[in-house]
Amino acid sequence: MSTTTQRPEGGTSESTEAKQPGLPKIDVNEYGGKKEGVRQSMNRRLFMQLLAFDVPVDVNANDVASELGKLLRSRNIPGVIYADTMSPRGLGLLSWGEDPSHFVRAVRPLFTEPFLRSVTLRQDMAMLGRSYSTGHEPDLEFVLLKRPIQNVLNESYPWHVWYPLRRTGEFARLEPIDQSHILREHASIGMAYGAQELAHDIRLACHGLDAQDNEFVIGLVGGELHPLSHLVQSMRKTRQTSEFIAKMGPFFVGYVLERSSG
Repeated sequence: MSTTTQRPEGGTSESTEAKQPGLPKIDVNEYGGKKEGVRQSMNRRLFMQLLAFDVPVDVNANDVASELGKLLRSRNIPGVIYADTMSPRGLGLLSWGEDPSHFVRAVRPLFTEPFLRSVTLRQDMAMLGRSYSTGHEPDLEFVLLKRPIQNVLNESYPWHVWYPLRRTGEFARLEPIDQSHILREHASIGMAYGAQELAHDIRLACHGLDAQDNEFVIGLVGGELHPLSHLVQSMRKTRQTSEFIAKMGPFFVGYVLERSSG
């Protein structure tokens, strides 16, 4: 094929070049299992953000949590407010929405309020992720958009643990069938805890969204704290965690003080 190329000095010349291969097709949909014979697909997902902060020494953290809860409800902002178990003056704010600009338009202005202006944000604890599918979900919309919200708003689950993680590059180089076996082992343990109402998880992807280059944000919720710790301990024995996790944490251990359904 004859093409026209630009010379450095601004002139043009006719040259014959090999046709460049086509660009790969990019598909950003999430996929689930078949429903009524048709594979489910959806280009919607839920974004969730955790912000942790400390209040000044002369301020009662529980009073701030109470005021923030009232503000969330008055502005119809869905969220969960935590007491940071590891910091006597610490609080956490979990919020969510399908449109990530929600965190800039609705959540960010909260911190201009007088009772929040003097708090100190914990950048090491900030987490942001998006819901994703594994490709086998029987109800894709529920898994992507509803289940994470139900889990964090469930009043029977006052204990929430959040942490980021990153897998090694070696895992990405494994054959898909080997990855599937490794992930299935991991998932079966989580399902066992959920079946006994010991712990439920929220799985979010954060590729390119995390300041520390983590890949996933995990939330564990339950009625008691010990089973959440026990689940993390049990996962250490899996092949995924023992061989292919490069980094986990920091861990945010929160006890729910306030909830807003938006």
